[in-house]
Amino acid sequence: MQGFILKVTKVRDEDCIVSILTNSEMLETYRFYGARHSNITQGFKIDFELQSDIKFLPKLRGVMHLGFSWLTNRDKMLFWQQLMRLFYAHLKGTGSVDGFYFDMLENCAQKFGKQNPKRLIIETYAQILDFEGRLHKDKICFICDNEISEEIALARAFLPAHGNCINKNTINFDKLLEFYETKKSINLNDGEVNYLYSVVLEGF
Repeated sequence: MQGFILKVTKVRDEDCIVSILTNSEMLETYRFYGARHSNITQGFKIDFELQSDIKFLPKLRGVMHLGFSWLTNRDKMLFWQQLMRLFYAHLKGTGSVDGFYFDMLENCAQKFGKQNPKRLIIETYAQILDFEGRLHKDKICFICDNEISEEIALARAFLPAHGNCINKNTINFDKLLEFYETKKSINLNDGEVNYLYSVVLEGF
């Protein structure tokens, strides 16, 4: 079985609870500490086995790290782990999940070494919102229900609003709509990418 480690929670001694996203479910597993155990780190993709425990969480066994070359890049790893935290917050407690989420992480991980992390993350975020039917392409402010004439501000989950309604800076709507349609950030400048990334950090 393969999956991405979304969260590692230390418990007694050096044991930990490991939250793993596979292509079909969110797993909560128990990892016993041991000198011969491989490293368990948030963001790693692993191959693993589970040992059932009717009284507690399944035990994580036979872990093998399926590495990406960019994991040794500290800056990229920090961006990647931030994405893991967002995924965990969004999917925790769900049990069974669509394989779409695993595939999104796999696709993103394959590109992470060569492309700008912020751009990849906002593109992934837009694809998830679209998949879930939550990518709003209209110009109606979710606060006051009035139309937004030109520049648009975005709240969490890219909800559209007037800048003065949510006390935020704005972004050009036409460029935003193009990004929504293509899920590509190539025509966004760095300032616009930073703006969208700041919204992503608010959560899914």
